[in-house]
Amino acid sequence: MLKGRLGLESARIPHVDRHGLMWLGRGNLLVEDGTLRFVAAGDEFLPPGEYLIPFQTVSCFILGPGVTVSHDAMRLAARHGTGIVFTGEGGVRLYASMPFGPDDSTIARRQAACWSDPQARMRIVRRMYAWRLGQILPDADIDTLRGIEGARARETYRLLARQYGIKWDARRYDRQHPELDDLPNQAINHAATAVEAAAMVATAVVGAIPQLGFIHEAPGISFCLDIADLYRASVTLPVAFAAVRDYERQPELERLSIEAITRKLAGRTFRKQRLVSAMIDRIKELFSDDGSGNP
Repeated sequence: MLKGRLGLESARIPHVDRHGLMWLGRGNLLVEDGTLRFVAAGDEFLPPGEYLIPFQTVSCFILGPGVTVSHDAMRLAARHGTGIVFTGEGGVRLYASMPFGPDDSTIARRQAACWSDPQARMRIVRRMYAWRLGQILPDADIDTLRGIEGARARETYRLLARQYGIKWDARRYDRQHPELDDLPNQAINHAATAVEAAAMVATAVVGAIPQLGFIHEAPGISFCLDIADLYRASVTLPVAFAAVRDYERQPELERLSIEAITRKLAGRTFRKQRLVSAMIDRIKELFSDDGSGNP
C-alpha cells in the first residue's frame, strides 16, 4: 500500500469490504485541505505514515486506543453520514459512538414490527435459537425454549472445558462479588462483556434498536445481548477457556490478570473471525426482506 493514498480496494487496514468498516488505531485522524487524513504511529496492522482516506465510501470508522480525532474530522464525517465508534482494543468495549445510521430505517422498522407482533416475535426467537443450537426447536413458548437451550448450554460448557483442558464445575456469577467466582467463570464474564461490545457496534452500524430485544427484555441493550448470545459457543466460551489455559501456563511472577488475557485474546479473535461483520450479516438476515423472521 502506497503511503499518502488509502483506497478501499488496496487498503491493508483491517476492514470489511461489504460493510465499509475501517479499523484505525494509534494515530491522529484530522482534516487537511478538505481531505480526511490519518497520521499513523504504527501498529501490527498499519505501518507508520500518513494516509488519505476516501471517507465518502466508508460507512463507519472503528477507532481503537491511541487515536485522537480533530473537531474538523468529526464535522466532516457527520456531514457525509460516516459513523465514528470508539472502542477498546479489537472492539472488546464500546465507549462512544457518533449518531449515525444507514441511508434508511428499513431494519429498525422491521425490528419494531416483529417485536410488536407476538407471532412474528416468536418466529424471530425461534430463528435465533435455531442458529444457536443448529436445529429448529419445537413451536413452544419462550420459557420452554429457554429451558431447552439451558440444558444444551450446560453440555456445551462441559465439552468445551474438556477440549481446553479446564477444570469445570458449573456456571456461576455473583453480580455483587464477581471477583469471587472461580477462574473459568471470571473469564467467561470478561469474554461475554467483550462479545456484547462487538454486538453493540454491529447494532449501531446497521441502525437497529438496541432496546428492543426478543429473548432478552429488560436491559437497555437487550437486542445486543440477543446477538451476542448467538456467538456464545463459537466465540465467547472458546475465548474464555483459552484465556484460562494461557493464564495457567504463565510463570507466576510474570502473570497477567485473567481480565487482561481474556480481553487481548478476544480482540485478536474478533479481528481473525471478522466478528462485527458476521454480526452485521446476521442482523440483516434476521430481518430479511419479508420481515417474517421465518426459521
